Amino acid sequence: MPSTLALRHVPFEDLGTLAPLLARRGHEVRYVEVPLARLDDVDPLKPDLLVVLGGPIGVYESDLYPFLNTETQLIARRLEAGRAVLGVCLGSQLMATALGARVYPSGVKEIGWAPIELTSEGRASCLCRLERTAVLHWHGDTFDLPAGAVRLASTPVCPNQAFSWGERALALQFHAEAAGVALESWFVGHTAEIAATRGISVPQLRADTARWSGLVTECGTACFADWLTTLKL
Repeated sequence: MPSTLALRHVPFEDLGTLAPLLARRGHEVRYVEVPLARLDDVDPLKPDLLVVLGGPIGVYESDLYPFLNTETQLIARRLEAGRAVLGVCLGSQLMATALGARVYPSGVKEIGWAPIELTSEGRASCLCRLERTAVLHWHGDTFDLPAGAVRLASTPVCPNQAFSWGERALALQFHAEAAGVALESWFVGHTAEIAATRGISVPQLRADTARWSGLVTECGTACFADWLTTLKL
């Protein structure tokens, strides 16, 4: 039975629509609650797949959240060993940091549903499945492209929205796994950020979620399935 370990930073930012796909493929899934866990006890090489999930903090805030240093080292060990890694939002930024790239505030909050623009490499990757749909964006940070990485997608706000590194690492700054009624928990958990960001509101986010959830569930599931198949997972 293949195994997946998910590093979770807040309870409501979970595997989302990726969870039932992993279940159908026979994966044993386990979460590590990163802020509460003893990360030194986590073997980063043991699971077949490591998924690093999102969260409302910056990777450069290790003075406030010291676990970020240990988590980055854990991810770096995994990447160096060539083991499969998927990073989502904060997870992608942690991957960039682990690969030596700079992560920093972009100066703009990119929150809401919008399409991504794929590079030629992105169109030749599993991300081609996302061309028909908008995806959920929820970040104010961005990253430089790590050395040796391949840019797969961008938006007008952030040129580096997704990258691959080697054959078994995929980093997505957007959310292709988030959809449906589960996002009601996001609207509560991120209420202060929503209220402080001009041009977005809970009613608009809720309406756009209703509009795009069916399609992003279909396309996101196909995207992740293609990637897992490539990895033989």
